[in-house]
Amino acid sequence: MENAAQTGFTQPDSGARRAIPSLRWWIGGILFASTVINYIDRQTLSLLAPYLKQDYHWTNTDYANIVVAFRVAYSIGQTLSGRLMDRVGTKRGLTITVLWYSIVSIFTPLARGFYSFLGFRFLLGAGESGNWPGATKAVSEWFPKHERGLATALFDSGSSLGGAIAPFIVLWLYFRWGLRAAFIVPGLLGLLWLVVWRWLYYRPEEHPRISEAELRMILVDTSEDNPKGKVRQRWRDLLKLPQTWGTIIARSFTDPVFFFIADWFPIYLVAKGIALKSGLIAVWIPFVAADLGNFFAGGMSGYLIKRGWSVGNARKALVVFGGIGVTLLIPTVFTVNLYVLTLLFGLATFSYASFTTIANVLPSDLYTSESVATVSGLSGTGAAIGTIIVFELAGHLSDARIATGTHLFDPLMILAGLIPFTGMILVLLLVRNTQATERGLVRRI
Repeated sequence: MENAAQTGFTQPDSGARRAIPSLRWWIGGILFASTVINYIDRQTLSLLAPYLKQDYHWTNTDYANIVVAFRVAYSIGQTLSGRLMDRVGTKRGLTITVLWYSIVSIFTPLARGFYSFLGFRFLLGAGESGNWPGATKAVSEWFPKHERGLATALFDSGSSLGGAIAPFIVLWLYFRWGLRAAFIVPGLLGLLWLVVWRWLYYRPEEHPRISEAELRMILVDTSEDNPKGKVRQRWRDLLKLPQTWGTIIARSFTDPVFFFIADWFPIYLVAKGIALKSGLIAVWIPFVAADLGNFFAGGMSGYLIKRGWSVGNARKALVVFGGIGVTLLIPTVFTVNLYVLTLLFGLATFSYASFTTIANVLPSDLYTSESVATVSGLSGTGAAIGTIIVFELAGHLSDARIATGTHLFDPLMILAGLIPFTGMILVLLLVRNTQATERGLVRRI
């Protein structure tokens, strides 16, 4: 039987320490917790916005500019933090970024007006941008191919849970202890997370609490994916590869659609003539459906791989499912029925999440450990830029169509259904085995 030494690694001397069973899933759990805290932090301002607008006399334009400042920093930071993770390693990289945004959150109550809040949100966006590249890199280091989809779904689902529980935490803190507590406590959660992270996370071959069987299982799969002697590719070299552009497009053509739905859905329901009081239950459906879609895609692609499908075919099957499923947003232009709209949006966001789970796992499928976070960061930057464009388009187009009543958002819903479908076609064309695969620049898929 092949042992760890034969794969080019040595089992760490665990001494008297007992191995932690299924340690990789504990790693997945702490990545999930990081995403939850990340989303609680970023939701704090939006939840407190009605009170801050009143206290500081902000206009809607002022608030929009503060939100865009976060998005701009997040967009730039995705690429820079991805490179950081590949240069300094996953453990140190996530330590730096989580420490950064936790401190920013703690000091945000020092803001005294529009420009200082804008500055703090810019800094928060820069720090929070490291979560997805870092988590994707950690998954590539700790999980075999058939489990990467499910592990990615696990940490990605933390965004929905974080967004769902943030109101209960942030507003309770605000009403009980005021503004300072509402910003400081989420920041302290990040610092608490760091204590556990620094204790728990090592690369598998260095971890003192991993069992020999789990180490062998992980390294048999990852050692051939990360051959020794591979050098970290430059950005310009990565951008010459069609697989890189396929990975960027996978998120750039999907994430903005979901963020549009998440942030505009209540306004959309009102435009359809549905009172929020009666339609409030529908607001939760897209988030619940997205979480289910995450785990469906992760589990199904892993199941197909175990059944003998190639990694590429298994992932692309879910991309096709997601790209076609999101077109269910288009029929929403023909109805104002709450239950039909809720069903269509639920199915569409389930499909979106299936697509985006694969989009998040593609960097770990295609690239060696030295480039995984860099490519993940590039795709995150594309998604953030796309989101800014969609938000601006949504505002201007809906204002221009204000007289159309229940058909106010029709052009946007048609675009929202067609853009992921177009992304699906481009991913199928770009993410494939090419001469770059034969030269060892990307993994065979």
